[in-house]
Parts: sequence; C-alpha cells; structure tokens
Amino acid sequence: MQKSMRRQRRVVLAYLVAAVTIASAALAANTAIEPASNAGNTNWMARHQAMNARAKQGHVDLIYVGDSIVQLYEKQGKDTWDRYYAPRNAVNLGISWDRTEHVLWRLDHGNIDGISPKLAIVMIGQNNGPHNTVEEIGAGVTAVVQKIRAKLPTTKILLLAIFPRREKPTEEREVLAKASRIAAKLADNHTIFYMDINKIFLRPDGSIPAQLMPDFQHPSAKGYRRWAEAIEPPVAELMGDKAIAPAAP
Repeated sequence: MQKSMRRQRRVVLAYLVAAVTIASAALAANTAIEPASNAGNTNWMARHQAMNARAKQGHVDLIYVGDSIVQLYEKQGKDTWDRYYAPRNAVNLGISWDRTEHVLWRLDHGNIDGISPKLAIVMIGQNNGPHNTVEEIGAGVTAVVQKIRAKLPTTKILLLAIFPRREKPTEEREVLAKASRIAAKLADNHTIFYMDINKIFLRPDGSIPAQLMPDFQHPSAKGYRRWAEAIEPPVAELMGDKAIAPAAP
C-alpha cells in the first residue's frame, strides 16, 4: 500500500515538473522571432496589401525594410526619398508600430515575392524595446536579415543599427544598442553589411536635438536628409551606381 502511494506521488510529482517545464518554456518563448500579423493596427493590412501589389508590378531595385521610421520617408523624408531612392526604383516596406515579428510575417506573406532587388536596407527593432530583452531583440533583427537572405539570395543587405529614442540616454537605448551589436555579427562584408550611424542624431552628451528628431524618435526632414547622406556612399557602391551628391543646404 505504501509503495503504491509512493509511486503515485512520484507520478504526480513528475507531472508537476513537466507542467512547470512546459509553462517555463512558454514564458521563455521569444516573440521577436515568431512571425505575427499586426493587422489590429489601423490601416496596417491595407498598407501590407499595397506593398504586395507593388511587388507584383516588378522593377524593384531597392527595398527599405522597417517600421514607422522608414514609413515616414513618405512624409517628413519625402524630398530626401525623391532625391536618393525614387530614382533607384525603391519600395518603402515600413509600417508604423511594426516589430521584428511583424516584419517577419510580412516577408512571408508577399512583400518581397517575385522581386530581386539589388539592395535591401533594414532598420527595425526599436518598437521591440518595451517588449523584449536585448538577446530577444538581437535575435529578432537577425531573423529578419536571415529571412531576406533566404528569400532574396542575390540581394545585398545593409543593416542599420537601431536608432536611439528618448531625448536623453536611457536604459532602453542601451538595450537597443546592445541588440544591434548582436545582429551586427551577421555582417560578412560580402553580402551582408552593417552600419551604425546613430551619432549623427546625437549631441556630445548623448541627447537628441529636437531639430533632428522632434519627438526624439522619428527624424525631421533635416534628420532624414542626414540619414540618407550618411549611408549614400555604401548604398551607391552596393547598388553599383554613382553616388548622389548632397542637396544644397
């Protein structure tokens, strides 16, 4: 009788251990690498479908992958986009509020189907800051780059460090910086390249001037111009064309 009860207790204990293990694994799951739709956000699906429609038209030589920071090249950054990227048959694949997992979903659902651009510029991960750890964000950005590499094997990739946010240095900024350094390890300077241009938005004390990022997150027209100018030399080289001169001040 006692042996039977001991066996039952061992079985119950084993089940409890297994349950805790499963629960811990679920809690430890990295959302940043699990493709997920962001259709709950207004106009997200409509923009995603418009991107798919543009891909079907073909004649795409450059894609810019990201979140609202990339999307707003269509507003604050429009003049800069028209100067540097429109002539290169570029497609803006940025959607507001997107995190790495949402970009992964989009890449699996038509955004880059049927195209073979010369270059993909990637700037994603800032919105993961409040949701994921350093390692998780780094893995999420890595997954985005690897997905592009797998689906577009002839496309070169220029990965940009996640831009800083908030007016002054914060712990979240450091999380994003460390995540960028993790993803930077992908760079082989052959097909995948990495640039950290964040200093162009910062004063010596690390603060962000409002004239470059009015909300300390999204660039102003001047900020977009500085951004494009900072990466133009490698962009031109990777595209195999002539560098575009900066616009007059």
